[in-house]
Amino acid sequence: MASVPSLAATVHQRLADALSAALPEAGAADPLLRRSDRADFQANGMLALAKKLKGDPRSLAAKVVERIPTAATDSDPDPAIAAIEVSGPGFLNITVSDSAITSTLAARGADDRLGVPYAEQPGTTVIDYSQPNVAKEMHVGHLRSTVIGDAIVQILEHRGETVIRRHHIGDWGTQFGMLIQYLIEHPHELDHASDAERAAGEGEAAMARLNRLYKASRTMFDSDEEFKDRARRRVVDLQAGDEQTRALWHKIVDESKIYFQGVYEQLDVLVRDEDVVGESAYNDDLHQVCQDLEESGVAVRSDGALCVFFDDVKGPEGNPVPLIVRKSNGGFGYAATDLAAIRDRVGTLKADTLLYVVDARQALHFKMVFETARRAGWLPDGVAKQLAFGTVLGKDGKPFKTREGETVRLVDLLDEAVDRAAVVVREKSEGLGLGEQEILERANQVGIGAVKYADLSTSMARDYIFDLDRMVSLNGDTSVYLQYAYARIQSILRRAGDGVRPLAHPELPLAPAERALGLHLDAFGEVLAEVAASYEPHKLAAYLYQLASFYTTFYDQCQVLKAEGGPAQVENRLFLCALTARTLHQGMGLLGIRTPERL
Repeated sequence: MASVPSLAATVHQRLADALSAALPEAGAADPLLRRSDRADFQANGMLALAKKLKGDPRSLAAKVVERIPTAATDSDPDPAIAAIEVSGPGFLNITVSDSAITSTLAARGADDRLGVPYAEQPGTTVIDYSQPNVAKEMHVGHLRSTVIGDAIVQILEHRGETVIRRHHIGDWGTQFGMLIQYLIEHPHELDHASDAERAAGEGEAAMARLNRLYKASRTMFDSDEEFKDRARRRVVDLQAGDEQTRALWHKIVDESKIYFQGVYEQLDVLVRDEDVVGESAYNDDLHQVCQDLEESGVAVRSDGALCVFFDDVKGPEGNPVPLIVRKSNGGFGYAATDLAAIRDRVGTLKADTLLYVVDARQALHFKMVFETARRAGWLPDGVAKQLAFGTVLGKDGKPFKTREGETVRLVDLLDEAVDRAAVVVREKSEGLGLGEQEILERANQVGIGAVKYADLSTSMARDYIFDLDRMVSLNGDTSVYLQYAYARIQSILRRAGDGVRPLAHPELPLAPAERALGLHLDAFGEVLAEVAASYEPHKLAAYLYQLASFYTTFYDQCQVLKAEGGPAQVENRLFLCALTARTLHQGMGLLGIRTPERL
C-alpha cells in the first residue's frame, strides 16, 4: 500500500495551493504550518510574505482564506478542513474535520506500516556502535553506545535505508602480548574452570576465565622484568602473523565474543558475527595508510612519529596537539585503525553516511580523524557524523560507580533492573493468573525496557542520572508507563471479544479526547522521518510518551465498551484503541523495547 499523507501534509498542500492562487506574485511560498493550541494547526507564513510583498498580513491572509472551501462554506466544501480563520496580525487558525481525522486514521490502520512512507532516496549507512574491548568486561559506559546505536539501526532500516552495522571491538594491541605469553607459559589456564565458573552461564563463565587470565598475567607482567620483555616480543610475533601466537589470540577473541553475545542477548540487542569487525581487521592496511598520508603531505614526521597537525587544536600552553598516526617506536595508535576503517567503509562498502555513536569525550579524536581523512581525499564532505553521547551519572550527579569506586559492570546493572521490575510485575499481575515463568519473562521485558527507555528518552548529548526506582515506576515518563498503556488496550480488546470489532466510522463526531488522540496518532510517520533525519531517538520516545498520555485521557473521558452512542461508537473507539496499540508496539519496537500483552 502507498504511504498515507498526514493531515498536516494535506492541510499544508491546501494552503500552498491557495497561496499560489490568491497571490501569484508570491511564488512557491511556505505557509509555515505547525500544530497549535488555539486550533488544530496554525499557519504563520503570512507575516513573512507580507513583509516581502510590502502588504498588510491580515489582508493577505483574508485573500488566502477566500480560496479555501471548508465545511462551513456553501460551495464545494473541502472534506479535510472544517474551519479556517484569520487571527492576530495575520495568523491562520485551521480546524480539520472529524471525518478527515477518522478517514486518515482508517487508511493508516489498513496498512501494515501504519501508512509510514519509506525514505524517498534511501542510501547506505555504516554505523559504528557498541565498541567493547576483548578480554575486558562490558561496563555501564557501553550501555549508551549499544542502546542508542541499536535504536538508530532499527529506525533507519524501517525507513528503507541499507544499514551496515560495525562493532569496532578492541581486539589488537600491546596487552595481547602479555595475555598470550602467559598462556604459552601456562597452557591450561584458559581451559581450566572453577566451580563458580562452571555454575555460571556460558557468557559469564567465559568472562570469569578471561578475568582470571588477565589478573594473573598482569601480576606477572608487573613483577617479572624477564616476563615483561617476553610479552613485548610476543606483540611483535602477533603483528608478524606467527602461527602459534595468532592461534592463541583467536582463542582469547572467541572467548570474549561468547561473553559479548551473552550481554547483548540480555540487553535484547541483535549482534551478528559478521557485524563484529575489530581493529585487527584493518591491520594489513595500516602501513599503506601511513605511506599514503606521508606521500600526500597530509602527515609529517615529528620526533620520530607520523603526525597530522591542525591550526585549531592546541594544548594548554598553546602548543600544537597532533593526531599521531604512527608512534615513534613504529606502533600504530587508534587513529591509524580509524582511518583505515574509513577507507574501507567509503571505498569498499560504498557508504553514503558514516555514523559513530561514541562518548562525547572522544569528540576531539574523531574530529581530527575525520579532517585527516577529508584532507587525504578518502572522506567526502558531510559523510561522517559523530553522534556523541553524554555520561551515565549516579544519584549523586557524579559518573556512575560502585560503592567501592569501581566502574559498574553492565550485567550487574541489568540484573538489578530485572529484579526491581519483577516486584512491579508481581504487584500488578495479581488476579491475572500469570505463572512464575511468565512473570519472570515479563520482568525481563520491563526491566530491560526501563533501562533502555531511560537512556533513549534523554537527548544523547546530555548526561543522565541512572535511577532504577524512577525507571521502573508506573508513573511519569518511563517505559513501564508505555508498556502498561499497551497492556491495558490489549485487555480492552480481549474483553470486547469476537462479537465487536474495531472499525472506523468517519461519519461519527469525535469527542475532544478522541480528536486529540487521533491527531497525535496521525503524526507518527512525520515524527519517524524527523528522527531518522536527525538521528535523535529521544524524539520518538517523547512522541510515544505523549501518545500514552493522550490515550490515558481518552480512556478516562470516553467509555469504550459501553459507549453511549451505540454499537458504531463502540467500534470506532475500539478502532482508536487498536491503532494506538499498534503505534505503541511499532514505536517501542524501533527503540528495541518489548510490549507485553499482559502486565
